[in-house]
Amino acid sequence: MIKTGEQHIASLRDGREIYLDGELVDDVTTHPAFRGVVASIGRMFDFQSAPENRELMTFETETGIRANRIWELPGSYDALINRRRGLEAWTELHAGFMGRAPDHVASCIAGMYMGVEVFEAYDKARAKALADYYRYARDNDLYLTYVIINPQADRSKSAAEQADPFLSAGVVSRDAEGLTIRGAKMLATGGIMANEVFVTCIQPLQPGDEKYAVSFAIPMNTKGLKVLSRKSYEAASPSVFDNPLSSRFDENDAVLYFDDVKVPWDRVFIVDDIAMCQKQFHATPAHVYQNYQAMIRLSVKLRFLIGIAYRTAETNGIAGFPQVKEMLGQLAAEVSMVEAFVVAMETKGTQRGAYYVPDRAMLYSAQVLTQQLYSKIINTLRELAGGGMIMLPSSVKDFANPELARLIGKTQQSPAASATEKVKFYKLAWDAVGSEFASRHSQYEMFFAGATFVTKGHAFRTYDWMRSAALLDKMLSSYDLADEVSTSTAPATSPRAVA
Repeated sequence: MIKTGEQHIASLRDGREIYLDGELVDDVTTHPAFRGVVASIGRMFDFQSAPENRELMTFETETGIRANRIWELPGSYDALINRRRGLEAWTELHAGFMGRAPDHVASCIAGMYMGVEVFEAYDKARAKALADYYRYARDNDLYLTYVIINPQADRSKSAAEQADPFLSAGVVSRDAEGLTIRGAKMLATGGIMANEVFVTCIQPLQPGDEKYAVSFAIPMNTKGLKVLSRKSYEAASPSVFDNPLSSRFDENDAVLYFDDVKVPWDRVFIVDDIAMCQKQFHATPAHVYQNYQAMIRLSVKLRFLIGIAYRTAETNGIAGFPQVKEMLGQLAAEVSMVEAFVVAMETKGTQRGAYYVPDRAMLYSAQVLTQQLYSKIINTLRELAGGGMIMLPSSVKDFANPELARLIGKTQQSPAASATEKVKFYKLAWDAVGSEFASRHSQYEMFFAGATFVTKGHAFRTYDWMRSAALLDKMLSSYDLADEVSTSTAPATSPRAVA
């Protein structure tokens, strides 16, 4: 089934237990802290269901129904490219500002399914649960989020060593029906507008942490599941003109607390197995596939950001300055590098059985460099804009006052835009670069892939060091000390003797 926006929004009125500012949220689809982003997700579903986007956004499953390409399992390079084009088109609807839009966790579950044989070697019943869930989520066009990190607490101790043994979500008990889970997980980015949540642990667990070594998926309205929302940036952004991004794309982050939540066995993929929690990501294509999607999203976002850079130069009449061209050229090269990484992941991809999987080494190299790149690009945008992004009218209401509107027209001059157009642009630029919403995005882009030592470790682990060593050895073998010694000790030929 291919959902429309109206159908998805209706599915969120399901009694989920979301808390914000000390109160239970009655309806996320109408609440002023969430309605803008919910509507944006609705527009994504409308886009995918539009007849003119059928080939771009959907594919035919083995059962003959259509499904969103986010669930597609490409069997070839060409199929991977077609899927990427659909993901790019979807991402352009939010300019990359929603990191947990429906395509991210769908990519994770699809990648796990591509490696279902790893689950079969572990437990055939759990493998069947995963395979059935993949098809269920795909065929019902579900929007999934995930929580795969334990609360920080005392990071010098393992999950089992914390003062509260159920600070982190773990198994309290089990019976013929399933598991009972108690404790917290973070961060449920996008959880308020998702249908279900995938719960597991990507962090390495220690011996003794077995009760936290679980992997399962449940609906967001499951009894006992409490969603503790962070501060809403959307709630403080009632005007789209003043905050065009935070008013519509604040995907929200939340802590999930499992208050003795019952998880049926047909939703359980792993239980009590520390090693398997790591294998589900790294022994299957899951980690690569989900982060390949993330890099597609980021490439769109960076393309949007340097659009702001160029428009800033045009608006201020400095696009022709040599030093500005240099700054813009640097930005162009950096963003092109990220796009090149995406292409390299695809062209260097390999066949894994029936599936074509992006290249791991290219992915992890991209992650390492983009963690360093995002803040650099943001700082360059600040440098280009100077005071332009903060020398703005207090709100859209200023335009309703004729005298203020006249002064705005006088003080917000630009060689390339009207005063209204300039204010509109710089309001957007500030929302992307300097607002509280923008600050959260800087933090997100630094850490969504893990701490920097983690991504650098992945890059180290997956690089073909033997290839480099072979090249080095080939050069070393092309000369020898003995050759040098024999040449330098040979008797010199006398010029007189030759004569």
